[in-house]
Amino acid sequence: MYIRQISIFLANKSGTLAEVTDFLYQHNVNLRSLSIADTADFGILRVIVDRPEETLALLKEAHYTCTITDMLAVRIDDVPGSMAGVVRVLADNDISIEYAYAFTTAQAGTAIILLRVENNAAAECVLKDTPFKTVGPEVLNV
Repeated sequence: MYIRQISIFLANKSGTLAEVTDFLYQHNVNLRSLSIADTADFGILRVIVDRPEETLALLKEAHYTCTITDMLAVRIDDVPGSMAGVVRVLADNDISIEYAYAFTTAQAGTAIILLRVENNAAAECVLKDTPFKTVGPEVLNV
């Protein structure tokens, strides 16, 4: 079970983030989580939205360069050490993490870690017998 992430490649210049977030707002897209990474020439805006496939189509129609990726989402307690536990389990099973970010939910004391790993199925299998449970898109509506 995965959450779909859209990566939008943006010129690294003033106003481009405002432009794309205005575009998403004009199309009534609800941002649930985001991460921004940059280089000297461009940035990558990674977003979790309420309607990923529809949003991807809208962005492409507007000539944004973007891709969609299945992210492993893990529900954790919103307390110190929870992420360390998940990362340790994956590391102990030789599963590499390319990048990660997180968000809290409306459910008190709960957070979601989004992980880009080399093999989603293997990571999900490893986590199955731990206190850390994977979740799908239903968590976005909590």
